[in-house]
Amino acid sequence: MNKTELINAMAEKSGMPKTQVKKALDAMVSATAETLKKGDRIQLFGLGTFSVSERSARTCRNPQNNKTVKVPAKKVVKFKACAQLKEL
Repeated sequence: MNKTELINAMAEKSGMPKTQVKKALDAMVSATAETLKKGDRIQLFGLGTFSVSERSARTCRNPQNNKTVKVPAKKVVKFKACAQLKEL
């Protein structure tokens, strides 16, 4: 499902116009990005938890030429589904 399909499904289920649903979805994505950028976590009951964790620096092997490559440390977003979603 892409963003347009999600907007259409949300509009159908809520009875709201697609333009309002798009604004709400864009606001949610923006607020989520800002919160994760600060390093906070977001817990949505019935869906799951978004959090930021640090991935340490490591060396990897390029399979095309067998050379080792140093991958720097970075922050990554993680999602953990809630139990209700896992059951579905």
